[in-house]
Amino acid sequence: MNNFTTTLVIRRSKLLVVLIAFLFGFTTSINNFTDYAAYTEYIGRIISMSDTTGNDSRLYRAVTRPLFHHRFYWAIITLEVIFTISFLVGAYQIYRKLAAPRSEFHEAKKFAIIGFSSAIFVYQVLYVIILNEWFDMESSVNRNAFYWARSNIEYMFFGLIYLLAVKDN
Repeated sequence: MNNFTTTLVIRRSKLLVVLIAFLFGFTTSINNFTDYAAYTEYIGRIISMSDTTGNDSRLYRAVTRPLFHHRFYWAIITLEVIFTISFLVGAYQIYRKLAAPRSEFHEAKKFAIIGFSSAIFVYQVLYVIILNEWFDMESSVNRNAFYWARSNIEYMFFGLIYLLAVKDN
C-alpha cells in the first residue's frame, strides 16, 4: 500500500479515535484510584440521595449502606479498567495492521469494539439508568454527572460507528 492513500489516512484516523478513548479511560482510571475517597463519597451521596431535591416520593430507593457505595464504585472502576485495557490492546492491534489487507484490518478492530461497547455500557447503564434514573442524580444539587456521562456516551457511540461504518478498504 502506498504511504499516503485515503485508505491509510482513514485507518490512521480510526487508530487515533481509539487512542483518544484509551487516553480518556486511562486518565479516568488514574483519577478514580488517586482520589478514591472523594469519588466514593460522590457516588455514595448520589446513591443515598442525600442532596436531591423535589423527589420525596422516590426516597425509598435510597441506599445508605457505605459497603454498597464502595461495591458500586468498584464496579464502575473495574469496568473502566476493562474498557481502557481493551482500547489499548485494540489500538496496538489496529496499529500493527494499518497496511494489512481489509479482512485483517477489520479483524484487528475487535478489542476496540469491546472497549467502545464496554464504555457505552458503563455510562449508559451505570450512570444514566442506575444513578440518574433510579437514584435521581439529575435532581442532585451538587452531584449531577448526567451531562458528563452523556457526553462520554456520545463519543463512544461516535467512535464505534466510525470504526465500523466508515469504509477503510
